[in-house]
Amino acid sequence: MSEENKDLGDKAEEAFDKAKEAAKEAAEDAKDGAKDFSEGAKKTANEFAEGLKGAGNAENKKILAGILAIVLGWLGVHKFILGYQKEGIIMAAIGVVGWFLCGIPTSIVGLIGLVEGIIYLTKSDEEFYNTYQVGRKPWF
Repeated sequence: MSEENKDLGDKAEEAFDKAKEAAKEAAEDAKDGAKDFSEGAKKTANEFAEGLKGAGNAENKKILAGILAIVLGWLGVHKFILGYQKEGIIMAAIGVVGWFLCGIPTSIVGLIGLVEGIIYLTKSDEEFYNTYQVGRKPWF
């Protein structure tokens, strides 16, 4: 019986050593995976930060204003992006009041926003900048 117990003890010790080695390998794999994830996250964060640095230039304002004009033109959000507060308030007021008056005024203001969004996006960056940011043309 003591020989059997010795064999069982040896087998248990071998199993323990194998489990210990497997745990070490799993820990190394987890460490490598965490390192890869961390590097990827840092790269993504740096790309995002670089994108934010250029958010104030004319091209990004053009794209942002154009998309917002198409999507939320009836609220005049694109006017606020370009710095036209008076025009933005006019569009927002007509859009909201029109919402309660059968939607016809809202539809008209939304159509204006759609047209302006298309115009913004089809202009070259230089043309957009000179017309809407330097020249301060508020409508169309």
